[in-house]
Amino acid sequence: MPKPESFPIEKIFVPTKQKKAIKPETVGEIAESMLEIGQQTPISVRLDGDRLVLVEGLHRLEASKALGETTILGVLVTAELAQHKPLLSERPEVEAERIKMARLKQLRLEKEAAEASMATLRSVSATQAPRGNSAKGVRDVPKASPGRMAKSKPKSLSDWITQQKGSGGRY
Repeated sequence: MPKPESFPIEKIFVPTKQKKAIKPETVGEIAESMLEIGQQTPISVRLDGDRLVLVEGLHRLEASKALGETTILGVLVTAELAQHKPLLSERPEVEAERIKMARLKQLRLEKEAAEASMATLRSVSATQAPRGNSAKGVRDVPKASPGRMAKSKPKSLSDWITQQKGSGGRY
């Protein structure tokens, strides 16, 4: 492994794709750690013509910038070593996360299907429920105030008139 050396921070180019992966909370945690115990792990850079390109250590680099440092410890790796770095998708923690997300997606789909099924059953049973007071389709009838009998809601104007005649009410 190459020996760590000091590189000027302003000479290190960070590819746009890596810049998108910056997590401010991680940068803050690393900056605090650097204040307490210093930089423990060097970054990796490679030469691309006359410039240095960051290979690994984005959050360490950003933490050093945030602390006002002008240099950072790093190792110079060859382009071949930089390309042979394990792909993100090959790392075991990424595979575990992918499996977890697939499982969560499956559970969400099953839950949505169950909810849709229940909603369909409710709407079907509501439209097919008998209108009378049979054992299957008993509807809650509002309770009458004390001293009065509960009246069922009339289904048509003629039912309402019949109900009013029977109870001695006006219509």
